[in-house]
Amino acid sequence: MAEAKIHAAADAAGLAALITRAAGQTGDGNKGLPPIERWNPPFCGDIDMEIRADGTWFYMGTPIGRQPLVRLFSTVLRKEEDGRTYLVTPVEKVGIRVVDAHFIAVEMNVGDRDGQPILTFRTNVGDVVEAGPEHPLQFVIHGDNKELKPYLHVRGRLQALVSRPVMYDLVALGETVVIDGVAMFALRSCGAVFPVMPAAELDMLSK
Repeated sequence: MAEAKIHAAADAAGLAALITRAAGQTGDGNKGLPPIERWNPPFCGDIDMEIRADGTWFYMGTPIGRQPLVRLFSTVLRKEEDGRTYLVTPVEKVGIRVVDAHFIAVEMNVGDRDGQPILTFRTNVGDVVEAGPEHPLQFVIHGDNKELKPYLHVRGRLQALVSRPVMYDLVALGETVVIDGVAMFALRSCGAVFPVMPAAELDMLSK
């Protein structure tokens, strides 16, 4: 029991130090985000932190209730080529767990620019992202019940899962577009076309 308390205290102290170092970083002009892609710190092990499927952050089994702290951590989040996600500062890199996506897209605005539809999303950590060539939408059919899960590229290799209420609004904007000779149910934003599924499959699901 005493040893567990010591480890817990050490973990808490380490987290506090990580928070201090993350908060001390300044942005590079890109919406105030630190230049984490240019940092190459040593790997310092994993910490007991997890982003759950609903976007809630947990530390040592307890939800992190302070939104400014979650936002701070989200700015130093990096997914690497090995498929793992890390919190990164100039002096350290620590691994965390991600159950599904890094963020949740909780709001969508439908606009227009030069006659082109613009779909703008807000994530649960405050990112505002226009879907388009640089921030594509990807649609995945998941599980035996064939659940449709839309994902939005946010930055780096980080993605946001589009929340279910927003997904219903998103799908309502779909149209049939012929892509490579196949009729696809698709969405448009910023001049890009994002296929959801073949229109024939959609017709079968709706019957």
